[in-house]
Amino acid sequence: MPVLLGVDTGGTYTDAVLLDEGETRVLAKAKALTTRPDLSIGVGAAIDAVLARAGIAPSEVAMVALSTTLATNALVEGQGGRVALVAIGFDEADLGRDGLPEALRGDPVIRLPGGHDHAGAEVAPLDLPALEAGLRTLPVGLTGLAVAARFATRNPSHEAAARDLARRVTGLPVTCSHELSSALGGPRRALTAVLNARLIGLIDRLVAACEGHLRARGIPAPLMVVRGDGALMAAAVAHEKPIETILSGPAASVAGAAWLAREPLALVSDIGGTTTDVCVLTDGRPRIDPEGARVGPWRTMVEAVAMRTWGLGGDSEVHLLPGLDGELHLGPRRVVPVSLLARDHGELVHRALDDALSRERAEEEAGRFVLPLWQGGPPPGLDARESVVAARLAHGPLPFAKAVLARTEGAALNRLVGRGLAMISAATPTDAAHVAGLQSDFDRDAAEKALAVLARRRTGGGDRLAPDAAALARAILDRLAHQTALALLEAAFAEDSRSWPDPEALARHPLAQAGLDGHEGLVRARLSLGVPVVALGASARTHYPAVGARLSARVVLPEHAEVANAVGAVVGRVALSVEGTVTSPAPGTVVAHLPDGPRRFADPDAALAALAEALEAEATARARAAGAGEVELRHALDRREAEAEGQRVFVEARLRVTAQGRARLARE
Repeated sequence: MPVLLGVDTGGTYTDAVLLDEGETRVLAKAKALTTRPDLSIGVGAAIDAVLARAGIAPSEVAMVALSTTLATNALVEGQGGRVALVAIGFDEADLGRDGLPEALRGDPVIRLPGGHDHAGAEVAPLDLPALEAGLRTLPVGLTGLAVAARFATRNPSHEAAARDLARRVTGLPVTCSHELSSALGGPRRALTAVLNARLIGLIDRLVAACEGHLRARGIPAPLMVVRGDGALMAAAVAHEKPIETILSGPAASVAGAAWLAREPLALVSDIGGTTTDVCVLTDGRPRIDPEGARVGPWRTMVEAVAMRTWGLGGDSEVHLLPGLDGELHLGPRRVVPVSLLARDHGELVHRALDDALSRERAEEEAGRFVLPLWQGGPPPGLDARESVVAARLAHGPLPFAKAVLARTEGAALNRLVGRGLAMISAATPTDAAHVAGLQSDFDRDAAEKALAVLARRRTGGGDRLAPDAAALARAILDRLAHQTALALLEAAFAEDSRSWPDPEALARHPLAQAGLDGHEGLVRARLSLGVPVVALGASARTHYPAVGARLSARVVLPEHAEVANAVGAVVGRVALSVEGTVTSPAPGTVVAHLPDGPRRFADPDAALAALAEALEAEATARARAAGAGEVELRHALDRREAEAEGQRVFVEARLRVTAQGRARLARE
């Protein structure tokens, strides 16, 4: 019996599900911990477990679909490899826009003259010798390059030439901005290309881990990867365009929610280890964000579901905010729960926690640990202080105070964490759930000790943060419910049919909070969500009853909600869209901007016909390369004309061609 296998790799868990070929029912499901740095262990454990539970032979798996939140999590937490940007035809003001300086984080930029104008004509020649000289001076330790040229979507020749030279000189993966988006807006295309280059190593490791286990188990099925808009693409395409996997996990969760819950209108909220993702379902379908995916502070040009993502999850770091009252805040950084670290390094964790509890007052870093995430020798490209910290971590995790001995080394550790080379372990909502008896996956004793240590911290008023671990656990879980309710309320204001000003501020307004509190006085305040909340994620059943009570909303917890992402991965379809424009840069001149460059025509209709033919061929080829079998084509044309002297005059047309089809199965 042919079956379909869905796999979702999140920050904490890797899930696997099996569906029948007709996508009518879940045959089996399994979870395993996501394992870093070797992702293949967790992926393999989840796949093996789900096959065993269903009693399915590996040869019966006809298709494998993979979704992931790793790219999303990396961008939210500011992680990823070091890159360089080749910027062609941009000035300093251009490179200071759209969050590009923050995305570069001090990584090198090679600026060159060149680029094209809006009609695709060359503005200045591309200086390839200068580019080669710049490439040869780049620092070691880079993991990828990004290339962006002015108006590359109207003429990609400079980006293509720079890409070919950069690959030959450096041997690194190179991302061109025009390969990721056909939209105008050079700085944002450059930002998208930089983020793509930063993610290549991360997604490569995940795809390699999954493909390696499929081969080892004798599973002949093709591997597909979920894009941010919920469509599927072949693993080889994901290697070239890992940026398209941002919001892959959330997109799969929305597809899974629609399939599992059958709610036509709802807010879908997916809580993971790192993030909470919220999306609106209308007529059982998510909306695609026309402005491009937003993840953390970044507005990219990647098509994705209209998802709002907060750095809030079961493994969010617990912060004590400055002030007299000891207010808590969760996230946005994910840390390893102390209870999970203790499962694998119990002696180290309990010894450090017992030592901290033997002291009257807890030090600021007591109860925190550092884990190395590299394998083998020290990572390349470290500076002197980073090398010192890495050397201490060479043999495994350490208490924070033994890993960082000076304030200046703290900044070095933060850089290691930012590059995905190390992680912090500290108290989290997952630990609080263990102390409260809501979870029992890991080491409850370690969780209780970690919260007891944190409870001894002093607020700005000099008082203890909490009387004991149990009281602090309740406070942390209350804070998680509060921040989750804020996220859902903000999303509801933003997506409501009424245009509310500043949804973020409105959700936090005292009157809105009084309405959620059900305030009774001279003023009676009531506020609630008008639609149900479909709650997804491994800890949804633990946390969302309190969230629903806070929002006076019906919470839907569908069967298989804990593996909804993996379900959504299976039920996706391959869909590839390409776009092109026809412009009239001067009276009597019509230019079709084809995939291989601009071409002049005598009239708009001839130019549109040539553009349609080229885009249909490219969309079909891309869809089949992405793993589709038979494809259907859809056209969307936006033609603009103006009135001049009583006649209609062609101005511009934009054509979008989409090729869609079901992924090829193993027997095909």
